[in-house]
Amino acid sequence: MADSQQPLRIGFVPEHFSTPIHFAKKHFGLSAALIPFPSGTGHMITALRGGEIDVGIGLTEAWVAGLGKEDTPDDGGYRILGTYVETPLCWAISTGAERPDISSVSSLKNSKIGISRLGSGSQVMGYVLADEQGWLTPSSSPYADFVILQTFDKLRNAVNDGTADFFMWEHFTSKRYYDSGEIRKVGQIYTPWSSWKIVASTSSTQLNNDARLKDLFEKLDQGTKYFLGHPDEAVKYISTELDYSEEDAREWLKTVKFADNVAGVDTKVIEGCISSLQKAGVLKEGKGLQAQQMLV
Repeated sequence: MADSQQPLRIGFVPEHFSTPIHFAKKHFGLSAALIPFPSGTGHMITALRGGEIDVGIGLTEAWVAGLGKEDTPDDGGYRILGTYVETPLCWAISTGAERPDISSVSSLKNSKIGISRLGSGSQVMGYVLADEQGWLTPSSSPYADFVILQTFDKLRNAVNDGTADFFMWEHFTSKRYYDSGEIRKVGQIYTPWSSWKIVASTSSTQLNNDARLKDLFEKLDQGTKYFLGHPDEAVKYISTELDYSEEDAREWLKTVKFADNVAGVDTKVIEGCISSLQKAGVLKEGKGLQAQQMLV
């Protein structure tokens, strides 16, 4: 067990959704080391299991997939114990600017999908898209290949040089590159669940009795309340410190709802996510951890 007197090491994705975390540290004295993971939630799962971070704030589907797979190592390495964002995530479906062969979502069947990492939201949502489109069969993959590319920058390059045919990433993060003409939007898909959850390591935190986690939840609640009350400061931070225009930041504010109280998780949300991932072929029924086992 790690020293509970040490500040938490918190992994997060350095995108617009991280703004309340920034406010929690800046305005309310959150005592933690904030460690950015631009490659996303799948990378945080590896870091949690490797003892590199204590807490991760990332995408629901990736956390659930990480614990629900039949080859999940040991106890899975983490548990889901908080809700960060209540609204679904809009995943934009993108291809290269000069890819006339890709004209619609239907043309993506049996193509090469770019993903950040195995087990990432970008891979999981590829299966959810395939399920929605009716491409899933028991005997074959809906895609010719899953091309692992780590970062958003490499994903954009890959669809332009032909390494991948398309990828999926959050809409507003992608929009700047539609506007510049670097990539082209083919479609979009929403998660059928609330989009962001908070997890903690089973080896470096005392999940039910760690004062650092209680402090984190209190400070995140304060950071979220501040975020809601100071939209202009939020927009300024997002448009100057992160990769978004002021206009896009303001539009995004209209679409997102953060949890009023981050502590706790609705078991039904996790059960619904598991059900969707089983239907999509990401998880197998009766294998891996079940919903209640994923929670504290």
